Parts: sequence; structure tokens; C-alpha cells
Amino acid sequence: MYDTIIIGQGPAGITAGIYAVRREMKTLIIGKEPGGQIIWASDIENYPGFVSITNFELIDRFNEHAIKSGVEIKNTTVTSLLKKDDGTFVVTTEAGDFEAKTVIITMGLAPRRLSVPGEMELSGRGVSYCANCDGPLYKGKTVAVVGSGNSAFDAAEVMSKIAEKVYLVIRSSTYKAFDALVKEVQSRPNIEILMEAKTVEIKGEAKVEALIYENTKQEKITLPLEGVFVEIGRIASTDLLKDFVERDEQGQLLADDKQETKTPGLFAAGDVVHSEYKQITIAMGQATVAALSAYQYIQKQETKKHEVK
Repeated sequence: MYDTIIIGQGPAGITAGIYAVRREMKTLIIGKEPGGQIIWASDIENYPGFVSITNFELIDRFNEHAIKSGVEIKNTTVTSLLKKDDGTFVVTTEAGDFEAKTVIITMGLAPRRLSVPGEMELSGRGVSYCANCDGPLYKGKTVAVVGSGNSAFDAAEVMSKIAEKVYLVIRSSTYKAFDALVKEVQSRPNIEILMEAKTVEIKGEAKVEALIYENTKQEKITLPLEGVFVEIGRIASTDLLKDFVERDEQGQLLADDKQETKTPGLFAAGDVVHSEYKQITIAMGQATVAALSAYQYIQKQETKKHEVK
């Protein structure tokens, strides 16, 4: 029986684990792979204490810190969650069942992909899913942002201050972003908006060299550039939690100011939680609250047991 099981091995999961063991909680982190969404970044320049650090180096430091603190980590996939009559949880994974007094969900989000040739091969080598994370790496360069919603327009606006030239590549004939944001992007002289432009390939050898899109005439047009930011949304894979939590229309989890969901003892933190901003530091802050809240929850449950006796 663990005091807490943390589902997700990204920055939020690692942070929750470190804070949990500092409260003398027996802690298990379950994650398919280390790093979470950091794996999609390349160099990280907005994490305090490091002017610049690679994604893999930061992931290694996170895991080393957690393990040395006393966190147990299992690399496997969670398949179901059950809450027993006594209030404890059973987390079923491909490696077996594990029990805990509390559970902290830090599953993060998965970027929605274009699913075009070159995207996966050049991920982290010019293909990015986070303009706020990787934008500064493209100072003075030419980039493309793919998408038509608020996140795409926001990324284009951010990149217009960094890159020399920004192409906003929109597949549809309409915008899905707020009018004010659209007007702001339209006013930037170094942003070129391409409508009804379907991205069909990202080309490059060691790094991104061009984006190819298809216009309404089914002509293929090549844009020479150094970076492609894919901003077509993120996916919250939270169906296995649907009986225990409230979710928004995107499947993100709703939690209170203690990061607790509607199910007592079940907490959530990080990008999988409904919030306006998605950043490493925000995820870690929420995870700190979640771990301390889980500890407090256990203390209250123990007190109640003693009072009954």
C-alpha cells in the first residue's frame, strides 16, 4: 500500500513525487516514459536556474533528483483506476496492480500531430509544438506556424517578435481565433497568412529545411524555412478517469484550489488540468500543491479513524 501513486512522469509528476517523499509518504510514480511533454522540446530557456538546458539533460536531472529522494518509478502504462469501499485506490497497469491511499494525476497532454511525412523524423530538430518554449531558438530566422485557432495565432504573434519572417499556414478558409488576436497578427508586417493551405510535408535532412503545402488548385508550394510550429491543439487522454472526475469539453480535468478532483483523495496537476496557461513552472507549482494536499488528506483520514476508535 502506497501513500500516493502519481500517474505521469513529466515535470508535474516528478515534483509531486519529490514533495510527497519529503512528507515521508511512500510514493510511486507510474509513467510510460520519462519527461512528459518536455520530450517534444529541444533546448529549454525558460526554466529558472538554467539559461539554456536540453530537454534530455533536464529530464535526467529530474529523474535523478526523484530517485535520490526516495521515489519509486515504474515505466509502464495505466489501464484502469478503481476506488475501493475503504477509500483506497487500485491502479491497474500493464505490469500489475498497485494500491494507494491517494492518487495524483499528472498525465499531461499530447500534442495533436499533422501526421505528414517528416514531422516525426524532424521533431526536436526544427519541428516544435511549443512556441513559448522553443521560440527564442529561431531568432532572425524564417518559420511557419500551422493552425487556425487561438494557440496558432498566439504563436505567430510571439514568433513575429523573434523571427525575421513568419508564415501562418491555415488549412481552412476561416479563422478560429478571437477577432482581436486575428487583427493583431494581421497588423504584423513580418507575418504572412496563407489560407486554404494544407500542409503535406516537412522536409530536411539533419534539421528542418522547408514546409510543403497544397493550395486550392492542388499545386504544391515549397516554403524554405528553419522551423515549424505545430499549433493544432492538444489531446487529453482522460477517458479512464471519466467516472472519477469532472472534465471540460477538451477532456481536461477540473480541480479545486487544493488540486483535488470531485473524488476525495484523487488529485490532479499539470497540463492535464484545465487552466489558461501551460508552462513547466505552472505544472510544477500545481504538483507541489497536489502533493501537500494529498499528505493533508491522509492525515485527516487517520485522525477520523482514531476518533472512531
